[in-house]
Amino acid sequence: MTAPVFVVESLEGAAPGVVLTLDGPEGRHAVAVRRLQAGEEIVLTDGLGRAAAGVVVRTEGKDKLFVEASEVREEPEPSPRITVVQALPKGDRGELAVEIMTETGVDAVVPWAAARCITQWKGERGVKSLNKWRATAREAGKQSRRLRFPAVGELASTKQVAALLAEASFAAVLHEEGSEPLASAELPPSGSIVLVVGPEGGVAPQELDAFAAAGAKPYRLGPSVLRTSTAGTAAAALLLGRTGRWG
Repeated sequence: MTAPVFVVESLEGAAPGVVLTLDGPEGRHAVAVRRLQAGEEIVLTDGLGRAAAGVVVRTEGKDKLFVEASEVREEPEPSPRITVVQALPKGDRGELAVEIMTETGVDAVVPWAAARCITQWKGERGVKSLNKWRATAREAGKQSRRLRFPAVGELASTKQVAALLAEASFAAVLHEEGSEPLASAELPPSGSIVLVVGPEGGVAPQELDAFAAAGAKPYRLGPSVLRTSTAGTAAAALLLGRTGRWG
């Protein structure tokens, strides 16, 4: 069984033989929920690419355990970096999208307030929804044993998305009427890939125009039309395979 992953604020000073402390909510989950005991293997990560694998030395109370590190490693920045701009889906399907994209290997998710989005993030509701997306990315990162968790950005406007696309090495908008399949697009060997996933009602014409002006062409994914909550995952899997990151 693969060692479970827990998140710490920092791994500064971590080295083989050093005893590290896991406490707070993560420590409570490890001790009270997972019931880890001395001698069991564990991985601590900062979610930014650094990890310490080791063995539990002892536990203390209900929310603290001590880990002797046996190996400390740092995962390099992925290349090319893949960002998915995700239009806000209805209900909890946004969290589902973030969860599966995290497990797949997306590096960043940007929530987008598209013109045809039914869901609106405003005021306290918007803050709560964004926090849910970020918590989902963190938990999915742990579950899938990633060392680098995807960053979930602030809610973006169409203008802000266009600016992000303009800076990308490769920019694409998933659209059923795209003349070229994403599977045959020429991809960069490094840099950044930004992919836009529209809402259930589709990307509005004025949005397509704005994105085209920023250098993002429309691409079709396949013969069927996927839901907004699954399209990003399918496209990301395709890109991860084609760029060699799944090699």
